[in-house]
Amino acid sequence: MVWTLGPDRPIYLQLKDIIVLMIISGRHPPGSKLPGVRELASEASVNPNTMQRALTELERDGLVQAERTVGRFVIDDVAAIERKKSEIAFRYAEEFLVKMRAIGMGASEVAEMILRMPDTGSSSAQGMSDCVLSGAIETAVYATEVKSYSSNSNKYRPKEDG
Repeated sequence: MVWTLGPDRPIYLQLKDIIVLMIISGRHPPGSKLPGVRELASEASVNPNTMQRALTELERDGLVQAERTVGRFVIDDVAAIERKKSEIAFRYAEEFLVKMRAIGMGASEVAEMILRMPDTGSSSAQGMSDCVLSGAIETAVYATEVKSYSSNSNKYRPKEDG
């Protein structure tokens, strides 16, 4: 994984996010030993103290556990890792859907666009999964609309066109 760091957020938080992605994507599976602080810092081209801070945050979040004199390990709790993966996936989808709504695309248009993408697979159950995906997208779009209504005021008020 590439360690792409930007100036927009503290480096240790960006490192933490990258390591979380490594964990939920399976690069560091449940129960596996993480490389040492110095090795990770060298790989990311950062100060070891900064990497130490990122790893400490991961421990605080419960995705990593330290064992004295042995090192740090990804937790064994597969369900907790899957919950984190779902949380991140939902956040990414929500950000995407907010942008799609901003350019005037509705749920059905977004679903149609995604289903036309070549990476959606082609199994015999594709029709069923397409239907489920379409429903999930419409639900997520609705949820982002409701969230934006409630964050703008305490009253339910549709967005005005224009």
